[in-house]
Amino acid sequence: MRVKFAHLRQPSTSGGDINFAVFDANATNNSDAGRSEVLANLTMKARLSGLRVDQSALAYSDSGRIRFYGSTHLVEYLAKRGVPGWTNYMDI
Repeated sequence: MRVKFAHLRQPSTSGGDINFAVFDANATNNSDAGRSEVLANLTMKARLSGLRVDQSALAYSDSGRIRFYGSTHLVEYLAKRGVPGWTNYMDI
């Protein structure tokens, strides 16, 4: 299975930059526990591939709306900005 994701860097409000990843994925059981596991696995795989990931989130569709799950500050940022363009993919 191929998962699209965005790996981006944005200025932090406290100075410096934050590297983040947003994955186009959801848990098969559609639960927060499942999402947490999926997010942890995808984040680890991105880091093992050499990417720096300070924060991460899932972007998924629920009842026709885009939802986000993950790092609180990143989810708040994405809720205001929307889903970024996909920059990478990984096979899982």
